[in-house]
Amino acid sequence: MTRAPLCIGLDVGTSSLKAVAVDAHAVVVASAVVEYPYETPQPGWAQTDPEVWWNATCAALRQLLREPAVAGAPIESIGLSGQMHGLVLVDSDGAPTGPALMWNDQRTDAVCARAEREITAERIWQLTGNRLLPGFTAPKLLWLREHEPDRVRRARTLMLPKDFVRLRLTGAFHTDVSDASGTLLFDCANRRWSSEMCEALAIKCDLLPEVFESIAASSHLHAAGAAATGLPHGTPVVAGAGDQAAQAVGTGIVDEGCVACTVGTSGVIFATTNGWRPTARGTLHAFCHAIPNRWHLMGVTLSAGGSLRWWRDTMCADLVARARAENVDAYDLMLAEAACAPAGCEGAIFLPYLSGERTPHADPFARGVFLGISTRTTRGHLTRAIIEGVTCSLAQVMNLVRESGATTQHVRLSGGGSHSPLWRQLLTNALGVPSATVAQPHGAAYGAALLAGVGSSVWPSIDAATATITESNQCSVESASNEFAAIAARYADAYESLAPWFRRGAAQSV
Repeated sequence: MTRAPLCIGLDVGTSSLKAVAVDAHAVVVASAVVEYPYETPQPGWAQTDPEVWWNATCAALRQLLREPAVAGAPIESIGLSGQMHGLVLVDSDGAPTGPALMWNDQRTDAVCARAEREITAERIWQLTGNRLLPGFTAPKLLWLREHEPDRVRRARTLMLPKDFVRLRLTGAFHTDVSDASGTLLFDCANRRWSSEMCEALAIKCDLLPEVFESIAASSHLHAAGAAATGLPHGTPVVAGAGDQAAQAVGTGIVDEGCVACTVGTSGVIFATTNGWRPTARGTLHAFCHAIPNRWHLMGVTLSAGGSLRWWRDTMCADLVARARAENVDAYDLMLAEAACAPAGCEGAIFLPYLSGERTPHADPFARGVFLGISTRTTRGHLTRAIIEGVTCSLAQVMNLVRESGATTQHVRLSGGGSHSPLWRQLLTNALGVPSATVAQPHGAAYGAALLAGVGSSVWPSIDAATATITESNQCSVESASNEFAAIAARYADAYESLAPWFRRGAAQSV
């Protein structure tokens, strides 16, 4: 019997590579995950060897292809997604010239400040619709040019994380419009590289990869890629998207009015717009969507679920051991403790700035802080304070989306944080609109597979590909949600009071 063809989606994440296989009904028939670490050689730095991503890709694909639902089935196409803003420089042989600087790397503050003085923040906003932030790709290149110039001299092409995997699969130096938007070298309004921005930063345009719309079948699997992964030689590889745009596709955030809130390692508010509408002074990211002729506004809390993971790994060893013994998730035990603490945690507050912050405070010097601890404070209080702090940050981002004029009628929640009923209700109350989760949990990898299917004509459009996405866990805003206003006000005051201290501390540590 002839097997029905499948589309594969890959997501090069911060701490794992995810692969999914999707059938023509947009159903995930199999998935595989390979985890990996990254390096933090100094406070505020985050980097990794790009070959780690490629090795994980090969392992995940070979695992996926062994699944009974996939083995022997024809592969229609492959779609790529991945963490945004990372900088990978490769030489003429396609080999990395050194470690990739990741999205959460914050070492470039001085470079950003100097560039904003020399070019002016207003001019940067005019050219890109965004502000120059330490996590973006362009300032990472400027930092390397200043501190490790040999790496830049040897570079043939600037690549983003998912596009390094594409290079290994196909030999093509390509990217897509959504991921290119996060480099700060892209004219998002016209969906092309900005020669004016490159000139302003003295970056050669020929260092940049060719850019495509996300649904374009821009390359094909070459012999070496096929041999390494077990996939058929010649399989089309679609341009794909940055992880947030792919996640939005995978959760059906394709029309204006529906907003995504994702609580993964980072926390993201993502609002689709039907036109190019950058916010004043670039307070929100304004990027190209993975959908032709659509854009999106986005704000990012750098350490959302990452804050809870840090807390688990440093302060909850007993719960991790108990979870292992009982074959349950340690996060469920942690959140059960948090649910026993009252709203507001009897005065305890957490600022989730473990990696600095991006929105609404573009502050690479901010750090995580507990405040208001008393003799009554328990671990459950502190766990709930982490959840409330991340929620406060995301609510600040949502307020900026509203101030931009974008419509916010409904929120779809995704990521690890959306699995918790407690956190879902807190987010719904804080964001101020009804929420729901979606049935499939595969996020950006699923979105990448849908993009692959549109690119290979399995579906005629992204709207058609996402038509079967269904909601669950609907939440309404509780009438008692006004208690959140007091928590949010104390949270905002805490950052404003500590911001000068953060900067003084950074200066003293140099």
